[in-house]
Amino acid sequence: MILKIRQVGELVLRQKSRPLSFEEIASRSVRNLIESMRETMYDAPGVGLAAPQVGVPLQLVVIEDTLEAIQRLSPEQAAERERRPVPLQVLINPILTRAEGAAEFFEGCLSVAGYTAIVPRANKVHVEALNQNAEPVIIDAEGWYARILQHEIDHLSGVLYIDRMNPRSFATQDNYLRIWRDKSIPEVIRTVSGDLK
Repeated sequence: MILKIRQVGELVLRQKSRPLSFEEIASRSVRNLIESMRETMYDAPGVGLAAPQVGVPLQLVVIEDTLEAIQRLSPEQAAERERRPVPLQVLINPILTRAEGAAEFFEGCLSVAGYTAIVPRANKVHVEALNQNAEPVIIDAEGWYARILQHEIDHLSGVLYIDRMNPRSFATQDNYLRIWRDKSIPEVIRTVSGDLK
């Protein structure tokens, strides 16, 4: 079932989500929620979706970055972002325990529909979570995969990318595609900073 994606301004996106118990993870309702979130992420389309984005304040995310999505970028853009396919993952009660390095790229969100901005993120992360079978999962990710994990885990704390963005880079998706898509991030930052430097 395709679920309604909540938009910025709705309280559930600003609340801390609660962890799931082992009993809840095994429940039919959580299994149905995971399947509906997966379908909703594909339909949007997106590379990640957190339960609060569909109105459920639980520590649950689904992630998948497909080859088809990556191929919409130029080879240079995909390489610059260190973007590689990530198979479907369900992460429950994820904890980001280490973040290293730094990278800035334009980032969007299904809950801030139609907009994008440059967001600084760690380039490498270590995440510990449970999967849909309540089994421990350890992830060491880098590049775009690390960015997706940080973005989705932020949702579980009520944090949106607009809280972390370079505010002067905030743009509509249309203007990003028209003006900024083929520019380097340092060039965009220099341009939008203008007289501030």
